[in-house]
Amino acid sequence: MQVRHELRPLTSARGIAAWYVVLYHIRESAVGSLPPALIDFLAKGYLAVDFFFVLSGFVIWLNYGRLLGDHGARAVPHFLWRRLARIYPLHLLILLAAVAFAAVCVATGRGMPQGYAWGTLPFHLLLMQNWGFLPLGWNVPAWSISCELGAYLLFPLLIAAVDWRRTPTPVLLALLALLMAGLWGLFTAMGQPLLGNEIAHLGLARCLFEFGMGTLVAALWLRWREAPRRPATIAALLSAIGLAARLAGAPETLALPFVFVTLLLFLALTSEGRTPMKGRAIHWFGEISYATYLAHSLLFLLFKILFVRDAGDVSLPLLGLFLLIVLAASAALYHGFELPAQKWMNRRGPKRPVES
Repeated sequence: MQVRHELRPLTSARGIAAWYVVLYHIRESAVGSLPPALIDFLAKGYLAVDFFFVLSGFVIWLNYGRLLGDHGARAVPHFLWRRLARIYPLHLLILLAAVAFAAVCVATGRGMPQGYAWGTLPFHLLLMQNWGFLPLGWNVPAWSISCELGAYLLFPLLIAAVDWRRTPTPVLLALLALLMAGLWGLFTAMGQPLLGNEIAHLGLARCLFEFGMGTLVAALWLRWREAPRRPATIAALLSAIGLAARLAGAPETLALPFVFVTLLLFLALTSEGRTPMKGRAIHWFGEISYATYLAHSLLFLLFKILFVRDAGDVSLPLLGLFLLIVLAASAALYHGFELPAQKWMNRRGPKRPVES
């Protein structure tokens, strides 16, 4: 039986990040209704995806690092099937909804929606759309899921190459620094100062670097969780220093991954204590966050067609209605489809290797 490790504050943080992405995508419709400073803050919502990538590396290493390390190739089919069961059913459902929307547009003489092209659909079905082949299209948020699949495919190779459990702590810290420097160096070499730039070409590398950082954070957490107070304090201070450095002009491509790594480590190390991040409501937002993230873009497109005259000037009450629709849809998709489909696939997939 698969043993699933969950640190509730991390699930809650995922929910907060998902809603940051939602607000990022609707911000331009509220320019006339919200203060410029708030609009500027929401304009950085794409950075929540970077936190997702780091968090994903943490969770995957925590749940599957030992399994793959102990059983090697025998455990790979089980691992990959369970990851597909987690991400693919809902991706397919939303993609089919987008296909139905495009078909209606074509049938009614409106033509294909912007960013939609029948020729690119096979790449989206295979979750290969953001491996450097295509511009963003169809259900745009799924670009990051495509990159996650790339990370999942490479993860067993990482485990086969090195075992973080036996790597000295100074080496882990040095590798973390090297990954951060490598990501910054790549974006600098490409002339891109922001992590959200050139997603179609740099998104996969962005994911792999940050996913790797997350695996290292998980290894550090496992070493420090029995005596977490001192490392948690240091992690909090480093996160604040990283944020201050960014505000002072440090490159986003270097400072923000540093902030997310240290913030994740802090949240993990303090997960056993009393914290509002363990509350039932905020944790539930984290549980349904994948549905929130994957469905909101198509929902907003449909919402604007049905209810909005000027997409650049939507009233706050109307935007509030949209957010309620996203919340209700997220809950319905998670409880009514995502979770049952995941369980259905897991029952039919390769079994977890047992000790010989």
